[in-house]
Amino acid sequence: MTEFGLYLQLGFNHIADIHAYDHILFVVTLCLSHPVQEWKKLLILITAFTIGHSVTLALSVLKIVLIPADWVEFCIPITIILSALINLRTSEPIHTGRKIPANYLITLVFGLIHGLGFSNYLRALLGKEVSIVQPLLAFNLGLEAGQILIIAIVSGILFLLLKLFRFSYPAIRTFLSGAVAGIALTLLKLPEIS
Repeated sequence: MTEFGLYLQLGFNHIADIHAYDHILFVVTLCLSHPVQEWKKLLILITAFTIGHSVTLALSVLKIVLIPADWVEFCIPITIILSALINLRTSEPIHTGRKIPANYLITLVFGLIHGLGFSNYLRALLGKEVSIVQPLLAFNLGLEAGQILIIAIVSGILFLLLKLFRFSYPAIRTFLSGAVAGIALTLLKLPEIS
């Protein structure tokens, strides 16, 4: 396997791993932000997230931005909770008065936070690589592919719930957003202040 293929697989495995369920929960909240038939908007949303975490992942691996891991691990569940609460608050995307809905900007910012969560893992993998461009690109493409797989699975489940079992979308959105927020609350761990 080529180096590119190795990092692509590592990125995919990192997001698709059940132990990375905090990231999976965040992607689920994104899936709930749009009905299944608005899948193009959802892909744009997840791409905004990927752009955000790619930026901080690169900055952190290059040691330009370094934030203590316990603070990052504290902030990640907060992004999940806030995303779930946004889903509970409104069924329509929030607009800023500009042409870009605010949920894209919010998701981009949350991506910046999640990227810091991957940085320690990727920094350990890269070691003293001469160039990080290709491994970083491959890793991020793998993450994006994993996120698209999660979206496909969640969208399939939502489609079945809506079509076969005739659940209403607002009911599913409310129930699952509440459940995700509840799970994310259990992940909150205050960082130690020294």
